[in-house]
Amino acid sequence: MQESKISILGAFVQMRPKFGENSENIERAVKLASKVRADLYVFPELCNSGYAFTSKEEARQFSESLETGPSVQVLQSFSEKRKCALVAGLTEKSGESIFNSAVIIDNGRILGTYRKTHLFYREKLWFEPGDSGFKVFDLERYGCKIGPIICFDWFFPEASREVAVKGADVICHPSNLVLPGKAQIGMMVRAFENRVFVITANRVGIENRSKEDNFHFTGKSQIISPTMEKLASAKANESIAKVARLNLDLSRNKKVTSMNDVFEDRRLEFYKAQYHELLNRELTNS
Repeated sequence: MQESKISILGAFVQMRPKFGENSENIERAVKLASKVRADLYVFPELCNSGYAFTSKEEARQFSESLETGPSVQVLQSFSEKRKCALVAGLTEKSGESIFNSAVIIDNGRILGTYRKTHLFYREKLWFEPGDSGFKVFDLERYGCKIGPIICFDWFFPEASREVAVKGADVICHPSNLVLPGKAQIGMMVRAFENRVFVITANRVGIENRSKEDNFHFTGKSQIISPTMEKLASAKANESIAKVARLNLDLSRNKKVTSMNDVFEDRRLEFYKAQYHELLNRELTNS
């Protein structure tokens, strides 16, 4: 891979949160991240609280404001000290609503949040569906744009395509994946079909807190290039942070051949079924 004039160091942090131990979990996360030097860190989904809630009330108990919560304050301090950017999945309290969210921080400053669009399994019992829409955040110091999605969002190619079309160089993917190997393969495809970098930060461990659930998290975090190359990866059961250099000229070259472009070759006039489905749904609900 040729060196780019514009490049950043991207890292994933793969960890094993303890359910309900918010303070301990977030301190462990930044301690693990501190072992590598990067410009952009991606932490797992719900890395402050753990995953397997048993009720909406319990989710509320361990949720935090993404403006004033203690987990965000720790992440801001880490970001400011390291002069880095980060994306971290957290349990968000917003008024009476609880969301599965990601906070985006750069040099200690909160750039914004993303709320998970596609809730997985029993998450539908704990969280409100995300209402933020897909966003792209400009890391101006690095000349880089990032687009966050969360875990099961990977299953829907529209999610990755949306942030890629909006200009993301890097898809940041905080995750608590439980389907063995499926998302890791899927996100390699998302990187290739959109010509973007993908950083998937998964967690490890087991949470078995009710008769209905026995979550075994698959680890295997990874950093994938726009050419589908695996730049860094973790094992299924280790707590580790790894870093790779992301040469951003690769993510800005959307050419497949000299006569084909990933985005310019789209035939939007023939993608009408999705548009009409959405229109009909909105009319039905109005």
